Amino acid sequence: MESPTVRRALISVSDKLGLAGFAHGLASAGVEIYSTGGTRKHLDSQGIRVFDITAYTGFPEMLDGRLKTLHPKVFGGILCRHDRPDDMEAIDEHDIVPFELIVVNLYPFEATIARTGVTRDEAIEQIDIGGPSLVRAAAKNHKFVSIATHPEQYCLILEEIEQDGCTTLKLRKRLAAEAFARTAAYDRAIADYFCGETSEGPFAPTTNITLHRKAVLRYGENPHQQAALYSEVGWRHASLVTARQLNGKELSYNNLLDLDSALSIARSLPAAACSVVKHNNPCGAASAETLCEATQKALAGDPVSAFGSVIGFNRVVDVATAEFLATPGLFIEAIVAPGFEAAAVGVLTSKPKWRNTVRLMQVGRLEDTKSQRQFRHIDGGMLVQDADSLPDPELEWKVVTEKKPTDEQLTELRFGWAVVRHVKSNAITVSKNLALCGVGAGQMSRVDSVEIAIHKAGDRAAGSILSSDAFFPFPDSIHRAAEAGIAAIIQPGGSKNDDEVIAACNEVGIPMIFTGRRHFKH
Repeated sequence: MESPTVRRALISVSDKLGLAGFAHGLASAGVEIYSTGGTRKHLDSQGIRVFDITAYTGFPEMLDGRLKTLHPKVFGGILCRHDRPDDMEAIDEHDIVPFELIVVNLYPFEATIARTGVTRDEAIEQIDIGGPSLVRAAAKNHKFVSIATHPEQYCLILEEIEQDGCTTLKLRKRLAAEAFARTAAYDRAIADYFCGETSEGPFAPTTNITLHRKAVLRYGENPHQQAALYSEVGWRHASLVTARQLNGKELSYNNLLDLDSALSIARSLPAAACSVVKHNNPCGAASAETLCEATQKALAGDPVSAFGSVIGFNRVVDVATAEFLATPGLFIEAIVAPGFEAAAVGVLTSKPKWRNTVRLMQVGRLEDTKSQRQFRHIDGGMLVQDADSLPDPELEWKVVTEKKPTDEQLTELRFGWAVVRHVKSNAITVSKNLALCGVGAGQMSRVDSVEIAIHKAGDRAAGSILSSDAFFPFPDSIHRAAEAGIAAIIQPGGSKNDDEVIAACNEVGIPMIFTGRRHFKH
């Protein structure tokens, strides 16, 4: 049969966003609106005629609102098949009216448990019972019934009703798919909450990840690979996924990976900071009193590698910084920052080659980093771990050499230790004046990483500090650092040859700190 005319809608929502306008449009199109409790009062206050669902069912709301819509006169009107005479005779016999549109969004369980200090009783009260039942019933009978589960769907539904008096089967199929995805995600969140309560240890026996596709990308790491960007349901912190793009071409898979690393590095550094990332490793990073100065220092770290890089900031980009970035000869793929001054955007987009190309990503205010769970796919499963994002407590640090670092060197060591954890292992960084000047990344031999970092630093190695993400297994790297003029070293310690490494530092007069924590990044 053809799509049935939408004559009645049942509306029961916790999120009232956009509801009044939608309901006014439905009423103007001749749709009768039935509603419950708080939703009915909200619509009534907006001057919209609403039929009380309890008057229709003859059964009052009970149990402090826990029981409202679970009634045969409601579900019969949703589940009846309009092309089955026996169905239509049955509902007519029992004074049931069909509902062609159901508008429901669920109690905010996910948002509730995300709040600090929420009690178990508060969480349980936000477990919706009637809502998911209404959603599933309408989605099951999508041949005849439209189901709206999110305010973003209102406009399209209303447009079709105003045009034809009904919705298309194509739209109803789409709405049903989105509805089942919503109830599945809702149930997963509840299941994860209870599993987390009852599991022994920090990891539940089962876990679920709910992702929404945000964009289909041009391709993956390479042109022959397809790729897409998904957003994590419930994520509320500043990130690239929620960022606003102010300028430039669409982001690629590799752009997103590098920008995420650049933002992570910049937000971990003190003062105004800039990070320069190429192939997911920093080739420059610096802190300074001003963002412009930090940018100059960061890009000077490895100017050759910085060509075609992405940049991350931990402060709003100002005009002075933008003017430096617009210097002829600089080529930057993308920039991520908490924000951009309007004039700074003007400077960056007025550069002829950047006008429609350089990506400017505004993520909003950067909150304190909190440890999150990381998921990494391997064939047949997932690895899950706590993210290595929390700063190390300096109370655990130990000066293990006869010579102690100066206060100035301690400041440099803190900076170097903040950066090296973001470099692929085996990781070595050389830094000076709160700026990265040499990086050895991803080598199978730590000796090779030391050699590369010192080579990159060149003459700047003299008087610099060297950071290592894991222990030195042998003293050979200490001897190489001394030859280059390294002034201080920071590393986790923990090798069976620590005594030999410490002795080598004492021999050449280099102070060394053991942090007690390794920061591998694979």
